[in-house]
Formats: sequence, C-alpha cells, structure tokens
Amino acid sequence: MAGPGARFGNESSPAPNGAKPKRTGWKRFFYWSAVLAVWGLIFLVVFFAVFARDLPSTASLYNVDRQPSITYLDRNGALIAVRGTQMAPPADLDSLPDYVPAAFVAIEDRRFYSHPGFDPIGMSRAMVANIKAKRVVQGGSTLTQQLAKNLFLSPDQNLKRKVQELMLAVWLEMKFSKKEILALYLNRVYFGAGAYGIESASQRYFDKGAKDLTVGEAALLAGLLKAPSRYSPVSESERAAGRATVVLNEMVEAGVITVAQRDAAAATPVRVSRTLATQHAQYFVDWLDRQIRELVGEPTEDLVVETTLDLTLQTSAERAVRRILDRDEDKGVEQAALVALDGDGRVRAMIGGASYADSQFNRATEARRQAGSAFKPFVYLAALEAGYTPESRVVDQPITIGNWSPRNYSGTFIGETTLANAVAQSTNTIAAGLADQIGRDNVARTARRLGITSRIGLEPAMALGAVEVSPIEMAQAYDAFANGGRRVSAYGISRIRTPQGRVIYQRDARQGAPVQAISNPFLYYQNQMLRGVVTSGSGRSAAIAGRDIAGKTGTTSDYKDAWFVGYTGGFVTAVWVGKDDNTAMRGVTGGSSPAAIWRGFMEAALPRLNAPAIPDGPAMPEGWQPPTPIGQMLEEIGDPYGDNPPAQDDEGLYEEPSTPPARSDPNDPRGRDPAVVRPTAPQPQRPEQPQPERRNEPLFF
Repeated sequence: MAGPGARFGNESSPAPNGAKPKRTGWKRFFYWSAVLAVWGLIFLVVFFAVFARDLPSTASLYNVDRQPSITYLDRNGALIAVRGTQMAPPADLDSLPDYVPAAFVAIEDRRFYSHPGFDPIGMSRAMVANIKAKRVVQGGSTLTQQLAKNLFLSPDQNLKRKVQELMLAVWLEMKFSKKEILALYLNRVYFGAGAYGIESASQRYFDKGAKDLTVGEAALLAGLLKAPSRYSPVSESERAAGRATVVLNEMVEAGVITVAQRDAAAATPVRVSRTLATQHAQYFVDWLDRQIRELVGEPTEDLVVETTLDLTLQTSAERAVRRILDRDEDKGVEQAALVALDGDGRVRAMIGGASYADSQFNRATEARRQAGSAFKPFVYLAALEAGYTPESRVVDQPITIGNWSPRNYSGTFIGETTLANAVAQSTNTIAAGLADQIGRDNVARTARRLGITSRIGLEPAMALGAVEVSPIEMAQAYDAFANGGRRVSAYGISRIRTPQGRVIYQRDARQGAPVQAISNPFLYYQNQMLRGVVTSGSGRSAAIAGRDIAGKTGTTSDYKDAWFVGYTGGFVTAVWVGKDDNTAMRGVTGGSSPAAIWRGFMEAALPRLNAPAIPDGPAMPEGWQPPTPIGQMLEEIGDPYGDNPPAQDDEGLYEEPSTPPARSDPNDPRGRDPAVVRPTAPQPQRPEQPQPERRNEPLFF
C-alpha cells in the first residue's frame, strides 16, 4: 500500500532502463520535416547533377544552325518561293507595335512577367486538364521554357528533356531580363514555311516588315506557333482564321486590346502574300529543285535562282485551270496539267495538278499519259516529208492492219477527202493508213526529232496516240511548229547566284540552242493544216478572234485522257485533263475541257505576250508555189467526224452523245476494200515486210 507521500502516474518519473522520453507531436513533425528536407535537398542536388551532366552548351545562344535557303524569282524579279530556311535581321522589340509582342504573351504565357522561368500554376492547370481528358490537351511550358527548348534542346518528349528545359529556363531568367528573353523568343521561334523569327515570318506571309503588322496579322502569327503547318494561313486558311480569333479573345482578356479593336481586326480580312497563296507555282519549283543540285551540287550557302516563269501568266493559268475543274467536276474531270513555253523553250507557266497542297505529284513533268490524236501531227509531218501536201487526196474507209481495224469517232466513213480535212477532222483510218505506208519507225523518228523523249512503240495504234507522253514533252515538240521549225528543250533556270550577287551558274546562249528540225515547205503545210483544226475542225472551241492560232485535240479510249496542244507565234501551251487512277471521265474530249482551259489561259496571256502570227520558218525551195487556199472549203465541211461534236462556245462544248455513234453499214461496198491513199507526189518505195499478228488495240480519237 502506498504511503501518503506516494505519487501516482509516471509522467515525471525517469523511463525504466534509462530510455529517452518520447517526443511530443510537434517535435516529431519538425524532426521528420528536417530529415525529409535534408534528403530532399540531397536528392535534388544529385538529380539535377545527373541531368546537368550532358546539358547542352549555352555558348550556342546566338548561333543559328539551319539549311541554306533557295530563293526563286520569276523572269521579272518577283518572288515565287523560298525553299529551305529563311532568316531575316532580328527585329528590334522597341520598333514593334506594343500589341505584337503582347499577342504572343497573351496566348503563350499570360504570367510571363511574374514567374521565374517556370509557372507552377500553369503546370498544375495543364496536368489537371490532361488527366481529365486522358490525353495531352494542354501544355504547361512557359515562353522561357519554349525558348530554351528551341535554342538548346531536341523536340523529344521525355522526362530528361523536360528537366533540362526547366533548368535552362531558370538559367535564362537569371542571365537575361524579361524584355531580352521576349526579344530572343520572337527572333528565333519557327513560324512555318521556312521562316525563323517574326521579321522573316512577316515578310514571308504578308510581304511587309514586322513593324508594320496589324492587330489581326499579329494574332495570326501568334496563333501559328501552336502548330505552324496545321494553322498555316496558306493551306489551312479557315483553321488559321479560327486560331487567330482565339488569340484576339485572349488579347482582350489580358487587356492588350479593347473589344472594339478585336471586332475591327476580326472584320478586316488578313491578306496573305500572293506568292504564298500561289501554290501551283510550287510544282515548277519542285521541277527545278533537282536541276539545281545537278548544276551546282548540294547548296552550302543561300542561293537565288532566277527563273523563266512569268508569275502573271502563272496566275492566269491557275485561274483558267481552277475554273474549268470546278465547272466540269460532275463530268469526272479531277486533275489537270498545263505547260506554256515561249519559242526558245523557256517555261512561262506550269500547272502540275489540281492542288499542290493535296498532291505534290507533278503531272506536267512526271505523268505519262496516252496522247490520243494529239500525237497525229507527227504522223502528218512525216507524211508531208514523204511527199504529201495538204491537198493530197486520201480515202477515209475501213482499213485493217494485221488484226487491228481502227474506227473513227463517228463510226462512219466519208470516202475521198484531202489530207488537210483529214487532219482537221482527226480521221483515224487515214492517220493509221499513212503511218503504215510511210513507216511507223519514220513517225517515231519525227516525234523524237521534235522533242518526244518517252518510249514510242511501233504497234499500229501508235499512229492514233497509243504513246504515253508528258505535257512538257508535248509542249516542247509542238514548239517547233510555233517558232519557225526549231527544236527546243524546255528549261526553267536562267541564272543561279548568291544573295550578294556572285554568279554560280549562267545559262549559256549556246546551251541547248534551238536547232532547225523542220524545213520548208513542210512546216508551212503543217501549220496550214493545224490552223484548220482550230478554224473548222475538232479544236474550233479554242479559237480566239483576231489571233493566228493552230493546234490539235486528243482524246483516248473511254475518255481516260483529253488533250489540247495549241500555239501562236513563238508561244505554245499544252493542256491535259484526266484522273490519277486512269478511269474514264464522262464524255470529256480534247475539244471540251482542255480546249476551254487553253482558251481561258491564252485569252489572258496573249495581250501580255504581244505574240506575232505563226512564222513561216526557213526559206522555201526555189520555184515553190503555195497551194490553192482550202480554208473556205474546210469551213463548209464542218466537223461531223472530229474529236468532239461542233461547238462554238463553252456552253456547247459538252453536248456529247449519250450513246456511241452507230457504225457504218457493213454492206457498204467501201467496207470491203482496203484503205486507198493517193498522194499527189511520188512516194518513196519501201520493201514489203510481213506484218506480225497483233492483238486488238483500243480506239483512239
């Protein structure tokens, strides 16, 4: 029993066996907090030491690592395009309107002026948003972090890069003022289209300096940074406009601009540079790109390429192609190609497809499509050189070569006619018979002599265009008809120099100089007959009042390809339409969509060109007399058997028959005889050769 002085409880009594007294709750909290702080500090030191070990050198802060740029100018010095990267002198932040840098701060980093390089609030907000969406929908990087990434780091998304980005951002904040960081950012960030820095982007997109940017233009450039290709005002104009509207709203919330300024900016259309909007010129630039490397090697410095393109004519070509593609979409016209050359082979305009943004395949230079009757001028030139004239009497009647029997588009035969009328009406039987008589090998040599470089088979159907060629080949081959009989090679580069003026390549006047490929009177006869195609034959829908025009239509079997190649003095344009999958269009012939494109382009181009009449070419043989005029006779005959039904204007171009024309009467006595060709001059004798058996060929007209 305890005595009266005994104490109850053990609060003050020493712990048994000398044990230390237990800490109170606050003491335990402070103790473990200190322990965690020490270990946390050790961890952070080790962590940052590990990640800082291979941190990139900041000595490259002012260095720019970029590929050389190639600037393309048209024949008048207008800018066509810039490939590679483009830099401009850095913009002075003080020279820019206040709303320009403020637009970037408003959309990219609202708390830029208050954070130390990273923004914990922004990072937390982004993390919550990403967790809710179960994907990355928001970024928490500050403008300083973006600068650090752009200057020093790769775009890889991993923990190491994010830590290094954070470390470099803090270093930038310690070394530079906010104004200097913002200036570095605006002068080094990538805006797409090869433009680095706001000055370069302003010149590239708007043809003006950054100090002249409007509120709307500043918002559009600020909106680009999220994804330059996705929000490009060139290829994604609607998406770019929507993004710019978001930026304008952020600028209002940040107090940068007023609601009235926002509304005024939204109501004012932003005009993107005409050069960048002219995307079809990019097919031409692609064509030159490989040639530049063949001429000067891989560029190691910025280059300026002076080209033969006429940007005004290029724009006219784009409008003509777009108008007809839109109009004839319901007929299955999906793609088009156009090549325009002057008399020396300089490319003045080139369209490689319906949309460069959708497809970069250049149908003007790379596609090989069957030429149809557009190939027949080579047959007829070979015939003229073998002794025929436009007035030679030939017979349109059934003909069989081997096991192949060509048909006319009409399915009927007109009997005896002139060679000129056969050309104007694109008569198949006569072209096939002539090629067989004078030799298809001679026809092939004639085509090659004028500039056709693709393979030319010698099967009977080659006379009707069973030959796959490109539009640029057809243009350069027909150029000989337009320039006085001289063969040319199409080219697009006049000179290559540095921006400082040092010439690296200059096209020699003797390089690829035109050579006489057609003598007279054969050139005279050929032009006379091809004029008849336009004045009274299958291509009369391409006629332009008061202009000396000649050319030839071409349409392949089942309407898969349609051509019109036409020319005036010293200027030729080849047009093709069709589908990439080589399926049929609906009743589209060479005299319809291609001729409409050709005429639309040439009506705009001819006043600028001031083109003369088609030249007669070299001197005529001594004693030669011109043949009797036949133009009036051709006009009276009309066009019942050509590539397309008669048409005088666009409205009548497309009245194609709903069913194929009826074949001629098999009981007609003309159907039992082989085709008869009666030249008016002695023909060269060729030894008889057995004809190999061949499979049936498709119809070309």
